[in-house]
Amino acid sequence: MSEHLEELQLTLGEGPCVDAFGLGSAVLAPDLQARESQDRWPVFAPEATAAGAGAVFAFPLQVGAISPGVLDLYAGTAVELDSEELADAMVFADTATLVLLDTRIDETWARPDRRPPDEHVPDEGFEDLGGHRAEIDQATGMITVQLCVGIEEAFIRLRAYAYTYGRRLSVVAADVVAHRLRFAPDMDADPGRADDDA
Repeated sequence: MSEHLEELQLTLGEGPCVDAFGLGSAVLAPDLQARESQDRWPVFAPEATAAGAGAVFAFPLQVGAISPGVLDLYAGTAVELDSEELADAMVFADTATLVLLDTRIDETWARPDRRPPDEHVPDEGFEDLGGHRAEIDQATGMITVQLCVGIEEAFIRLRAYAYTYGRRLSVVAADVVAHRLRFAPDMDADPGRADDDA
């Protein structure tokens, strides 16, 4: 459920995760069926509820101006976090931030073209922490070329296509990267219009 809800927020461009990243502060939604949540996220809240979520708590992963993402916690029913649970979640977010930043630094130094000469790097593989995000970024870049538009508009078109056709954003991105889906360059077309190559 959590992967689906993360992708849903990314596709729709709204939700506690999106707000927490933009605001740089925690966003707590203890009841997604409450009027406040429905008004704040009119598309995400009902979709998330239908997917089985009752509450979402989003904590930005941040050290100074650096923010590698957001930690989202989900509950199947409406629930309030007490002060101890809230403190624990913040500790988890701080820990996740340090782990992610350390991994990214390690990955940078693991690349031969990014490390100083004679720098020793342990012989170990580094997992891609956001494989589907990288593919979404790649697909967005391809769409900028296909449509001759900026990166923001390309990402909006990708999201619009996924939402319009009820497909997962990562699946649409994979189709674009694999050349199974090509966006039409017609600027008067619907934002989600694309041509299937396969």
